[in-house]
Amino acid sequence: MGGAPALLSRAAAGATLLAGLLAYYVWRESLPQLGQWRDIALLALVLIPAVFALVGLVLPLRDAVGLLPVGLAAIVLAIVCQKAGWGIPANFVKLGATTALAFWFLGYFEELPLIVLVAAIVPLVDSWSVWRGPTHDITKHHIHVYTNLSFAFPLPGEHASANLGLPDLLFFGLFLAATSRFGLRAGWTWLAMTLSFGATVAIAVATHVAGLPALPGLSIAFLGVNADLLWKHLQRGRRSPQTTPPDRARSSEP
Repeated sequence: MGGAPALLSRAAAGATLLAGLLAYYVWRESLPQLGQWRDIALLALVLIPAVFALVGLVLPLRDAVGLLPVGLAAIVLAIVCQKAGWGIPANFVKLGATTALAFWFLGYFEELPLIVLVAAIVPLVDSWSVWRGPTHDITKHHIHVYTNLSFAFPLPGEHASANLGLPDLLFFGLFLAATSRFGLRAGWTWLAMTLSFGATVAIAVATHVAGLPALPGLSIAFLGVNADLLWKHLQRGRRSPQTTPPDRARSSEP
C-alpha cells in the first residue's frame, strides 16, 4: 500500500508534535516571561501554528468512516476531563472533537459554492455573537462557561492564556478539509488561517478590546488564498448546462 508510509510518517510527526505541545503546556509557568508583544509573537508564529499543524496532519482522515461517533465520544471525554480538573487533556480532546465533527460535517457540502456561502455568512454571525449576542453575554457574565467552550493557548511564565472558541476550531477544520476535497490550496490556506488567528489576537491587544471575533479573519484567509480558483469553479458552474436540451422532434413514417 503506497499510502501507508506517508500515514505512518504523519502519525509519527503528530505524536512528536503533540508531545512537545504537552510539555510546553505542563511546564509553561516555569518558563521566563517574555513581555506582551513577544507573547503575541510566540502565539502567532509558534504556538497557534503548532496546534493547528495537528489538524493538518490528520487531514487524510477527512473521509474516514465513523467520524460522527468519534467526535461525539471525544466531546464526552472532554467533559469528563474538564470535570476532573484535567485542563490540558481536555484542551486537546476538544481539538480532536471539533476536527472530527468538521470533517464529518463536510460530507453535507456536495458543492463548493455552499462552502463559499458559509464562509461569507459565518463572519457576520460570529461578529454579532461576540459583540451583542450569546458570546458577549457568556464572556461578560459566565467566563467559566467560555473557558469550557474554548481552546486555551497559555502564555509562558504566566497563568493567563489566549482562547479561541470551539466554533473557530470547527470552521478551521471545515475550511481546511474543503481545500483538500475540492482541489484548493491546502498548504497556503492552512498557513493563512493560522496567521489570521494570530492577527486577531494582535489586533485585540493593540486596540485594547477584550475579545474580537476570529471567524472574519479565518473566512477572509480561506477565500483570499483561493479566490482565483473559487472564481474559476463558479464560472465553470455557470457555463455548465443545467438541463439537457430536448431532442429534436423526429418524424416517423407509417
